[in-house]
Amino acid sequence: MTNIVEALRWLLTAEAWAGSGGLWVRSLEHLGYTLIALGISAVLALPLGLLIGHTGRGRGVAVVATGAARALPTLGLLTLVALFTGIGLTAPMVALVILAAPSVLAGAYAGVESVNPATVDAARAQGMNGWQVLTRVEIPLGLPLILSGLRLAALQVIATATLAAYVGAGGLGRPLFLGLRTYDYPMMLGTSIVVILLAILADAAFGTGQRLLRRIPGLAGPQRAPGRGSSRAAREGSPRASRTASDASHPVTTAR
Repeated sequence: MTNIVEALRWLLTAEAWAGSGGLWVRSLEHLGYTLIALGISAVLALPLGLLIGHTGRGRGVAVVATGAARALPTLGLLTLVALFTGIGLTAPMVALVILAAPSVLAGAYAGVESVNPATVDAARAQGMNGWQVLTRVEIPLGLPLILSGLRLAALQVIATATLAAYVGAGGLGRPLFLGLRTYDYPMMLGTSIVVILLAILADAAFGTGQRLLRRIPGLAGPQRAPGRGSSRAAREGSPRASRTASDASHPVTTAR
């Protein structure tokens, strides 16, 4: 308890935040690493996840690959890459991208798969091709789950980016490891508190964004897939199927 009080006192000093090695600069570096890693993982994993969710092909391989990637020890991977690339930002960035990509990939294909098949069928019945169905129907309706994957990836990267200082990069890992080496526990705990606060703020920002998206027509989120009875009724052309198709056509029109 004494160490926590001392850490809070250290955080309230101007010395902790001032200078090129202060917490302000290190926090900005930390957020920069997070945005870069998240951006690279999104560029690599989002298109693949959307393709898997849209076509249904390769889902088993994707599940196995994401599970294997999540099982990799980040520190061991960081050390291994650093042996080939040397000291600097390359090794931690590779490790952080591998850490974030599984969550982005899983969120992308889960978001597309969550769209009600009746809605997709209604879109195709209106003459939309595969690309239009994906961009106008599946992505807008699956966007909340897609953002959930990005949200989880961002939190993982923020919590792990402190390891970048292990191989000579910056970020909040610098004062954290410095406090560990010099037995300056207030510095170490204070830096840990800043990392926790950054993660909380990022989570709150993503949560607010998701709540705002749910208020936009056509971005209502995942829909419940019809059961066997609904599918049978649709094939038989019953009034229930007509109501389903009519309801399904509404979000498609909005997506336009």
